[in-house]
Amino acid sequence: MGFVSEYLSETKKVVEQLDPASIEKVVQLIGETRGREGRLFILGVGGSAANASHAVNDFRKITGIEAYAPTDNVSELTARTNDDGWPSVFVEWLKTSRLNTQDLIMVFSVGGGNQEKNISPNLISALQYAREVGAKICGVVGRDGGFTAQAADACVIIPTISAAHTTPHTEAFQSVIWHLLVSHPSLKTSQTKWESVV
Repeated sequence: MGFVSEYLSETKKVVEQLDPASIEKVVQLIGETRGREGRLFILGVGGSAANASHAVNDFRKITGIEAYAPTDNVSELTARTNDDGWPSVFVEWLKTSRLNTQDLIMVFSVGGGNQEKNISPNLISALQYAREVGAKICGVVGRDGGFTAQAADACVIIPTISAAHTTPHTEAFQSVIWHLLVSHPSLKTSQTKWESVV
């Protein structure tokens, strides 16, 4: 089988192995957050940061929930990295935003963070802080979910079909999952443009 066919076959297997119940739990958390007028903060690094930015747009525009991604403000992100260090960029941003019990953190990450290996320490610090203040946590992550899966109230784990393609499948399916979420009838409040054109 050629690479294209193999990759598409892996993609099909990812879809087949996704857990609908975990996705429904995330839907519930988002709905509850919006119902209490809480905010949604989406955290991601690298490709997941780009996904976070796109998802913020969709959650705000399609579901009517107040949503933000710390990585959208490149000036603050780089100032905090330069002045205070990478591990604290998200937690300090969340402190300034007065994260509280009404709010929800959503993590997009390939590995979900690993304390022992010092991978994504900025995500780990943010999630520890969220727990301290009583905010809810959800995630869309790959591999075994890492620290995010341990800390989350609800977590969608993108199954690893091919270890060689963990990152591309995880980041691609972050997009699939958030588009599913904003399209869910329990969350969607506004019609998308092309669906509204007769």
